[in-house]
Amino acid sequence: METLFKNKVALVTGGTSGIGKATALAFAKKGATVIIVDWIENNEILETIKAMGGYALFIKCDVSKVDEVKAMIEKIIRTFGRLDYAFNNAGIEGANATIQDCSEENWDKTIGINLKGIWACMKFEILEMIKHRTGVIINCSSIAGLVGYPGLPAYVASKHGVIGLTKNAALECAQLGIRVNAVCPGAIKTPMMSRLTGNKKEVEAQFASSEPIGRLGEPEEIANAVIWMCSDEASFVTGHSMAVDGGWLAQ
Repeated sequence: METLFKNKVALVTGGTSGIGKATALAFAKKGATVIIVDWIENNEILETIKAMGGYALFIKCDVSKVDEVKAMIEKIIRTFGRLDYAFNNAGIEGANATIQDCSEENWDKTIGINLKGIWACMKFEILEMIKHRTGVIINCSSIAGLVGYPGLPAYVASKHGVIGLTKNAALECAQLGIRVNAVCPGAIKTPMMSRLTGNKKEVEAQFASSEPIGRLGEPEEIANAVIWMCSDEASFVTGHSMAVDGGWLAQ
């Protein structure tokens, strides 16, 4: 176990699989106490962190419901007394449909989790971080937050919204000791990618060929970017959207 984040408390939403799981493990390896939030309980990651000599707590929460988010943050503060880092990662891709075929239900659910959920999390995270005038928030957008992606209008709109919300929060919080940034992952080897490709190798190859490096990214590569953005090495970085897509950076 390393000690970079010793005595620090880190929150990861959508933390039981994919990028969220990799980031929760990365925080734990750096010595942080980790709160893993998801709407489906998974004790496997808790046991993995315990075996590493770390400590993690699971909280069930639907981030699209403001009351549940408020209760989740309140539980963290009651239990640990502080919140140092938050990776707002929970998200869904929604149903594949063109704009004209996208249902209201799909639109509301996707926007509710991907955009409203990040607003709700930041709302209560910031209220707590302000008390100590320190903290780092990283929001998970997507490369689809920077470009269009035919067939996923609600997802694209939500991820573009996350970038705008991140920039706004960064400006509002810059003088309060809180840094706010976003990561915009490209094609990453996650359960979401498996759903998008239907586990078809030829479709996966198409996604991989769109990456400058020519392969799918690993969840751990996104986790490493989040860890760096939370560290003091990124102390002057706020309001940025880091596109982890072959290694280039976009603001």
